[in-house]
Amino acid sequence: MDLGDVCRLIDRLAGSETTIIDGIVASRVESEGPPEGSVTGTSFVLMARGSKRMAVGDRLFEYGAGQCLVTSVEVPVTGHFFDVSPRKPALGFAMTLRPAIIADLLLQSPPPPRGPVPSGIAVADASADVIDAVGRMVRLIERPQDCAALGALIERELHWLALTGPLGPMVRQLGLADSRLSRVGHAVRWIREHYADPFRVDDLARLARMSPSAFHRSFHAITALSPIQYQKQLRLQEARVRLLADPSDIAGAAYAVGYESASQFSREYRRQFGAPPSIDAARLRDADLTSA
Repeated sequence: MDLGDVCRLIDRLAGSETTIIDGIVASRVESEGPPEGSVTGTSFVLMARGSKRMAVGDRLFEYGAGQCLVTSVEVPVTGHFFDVSPRKPALGFAMTLRPAIIADLLLQSPPPPRGPVPSGIAVADASADVIDAVGRMVRLIERPQDCAALGALIERELHWLALTGPLGPMVRQLGLADSRLSRVGHAVRWIREHYADPFRVDDLARLARMSPSAFHRSFHAITALSPIQYQKQLRLQEARVRLLADPSDIAGAAYAVGYESASQFSREYRRQFGAPPSIDAARLRDADLTSA
């Protein structure tokens, strides 16, 4: 099965987002839209058609047809599709990477040479084996009676291909309980759960069981952000969601996500989203009503 076959399958079988088995979806996107903020999970993505651009801190990632994206940690990103239209929609496949599967597969793969801390996001060309396995997984949409038996087998196969492919060093880190990625991941989860609270980087370093200097280097290498920048991205994205629900309470949204100064919040919001909070919220609501 080649990439053209995968495109035809997704185009014929998938809606805007179609779940194949738990944690695995095929999707179709028919319009480019403005850049939107989100938080990545731990995932393996194949772009079958179309292109997407994502900004993560000071890094820019772009991937298109026949390429894979791997994300190994939750990172705030801003992204959008391009070269997309209703007549030629973007078609993609995404699988949540499962540390338990990776840990089991690590027992059957040789240890790699020691290297630098891998980034939390990377792009590589998809192999023919990956494309074939994705095609077989997507085909299960029309064979629901086979999903339970075959879906888990193909999911494991895709994890193995991800682990042994060019992005394997990133994937491997997810299966190691004491890897630098796992240690930074503890700090990432703490910030996500307490994004409105102040913190000291030294305390996060202790949580990650790393020295402050090693923690800061590893955190930036993986997320492309400092811990403070990471928290700020989360706060601004959460504030944007709150303003979409109630655009009249800008100060309330600012204080709710941890800002002590509404004016500082407005400055940083405008820098992040390209417009003051009130104007951006109105624009988002208009876009939401138009698409409803």
